[in-house]
Amino acid sequence: MSKQTIIFDLDDTLIHCNKYFGIVIEQFLDRMLALFPDLERMAIRGRLMEIDLASVAVNGLTTEHLPESFVATYKLFLQERGAEVDNRTVEELHRLGLSVFSIPVEPLPQMVETLERLRDEGHSLVLHTGGEESNQYRKITQLELSAYFDTRIFISKHKDTAALRRIVEQLQLDPSDTWMIGNSLRTDVLPGLTVGVNVIHIPAEDEWEYNNIDLDIKPQGAFLTLRSLVDIPDAIRAYRSGQAEER
Repeated sequence: MSKQTIIFDLDDTLIHCNKYFGIVIEQFLDRMLALFPDLERMAIRGRLMEIDLASVAVNGLTTEHLPESFVATYKLFLQERGAEVDNRTVEELHRLGLSVFSIPVEPLPQMVETLERLRDEGHSLVLHTGGEESNQYRKITQLELSAYFDTRIFISKHKDTAALRRIVEQLQLDPSDTWMIGNSLRTDVLPGLTVGVNVIHIPAEDEWEYNNIDLDIKPQGAFLTLRSLVDIPDAIRAYRSGQAEER
């Protein structure tokens, strides 16, 4: 099999991410119910998600989007009641939102084994993650991921088709020998299909609402759905072997 370039997403593809946000959001909901006991938990969460998704759509994946969304949700419910803002509560909620970015990260099962196998088979591994550099490099450094990706690490505030196309052009990649692997339909699968590379979708167990979109695009190469990282090497090999037989 010819050498492939394999572009990995980071959060919820190689490492856990959504579960940490889930923990902090549940803490926020507890605090809001203490402040507004007449509200329902799901109603608060619904408002929070509306505010947070709108923020990400405009500002990208910043470390401020969650803390600012916490504060904005709190202020919205205060406004509806004609109540005054308590600055100490604002500071508390902002700190709570930021706390998600200090939680030590954990790799998903078989991350190391999968990356080592792909590297040892001679493939070129690239990391494309979304967010702010300081936070993403915190995770990359903690798990020593540069051992697999070297300098081929790209961090995009807006992780979209334009960002992926820049990587493909900068590295002068052949789309037919390039793979985009990730959990997000919005920021991994859609860009990969649009740029014309091969795509592997590995759905997250607990997906962020922002990542779920409807797809209406015809793949130009492979479009596979797998359940585990460990399945990737064999899936790529099987696909490439099938292409060789067709030729």
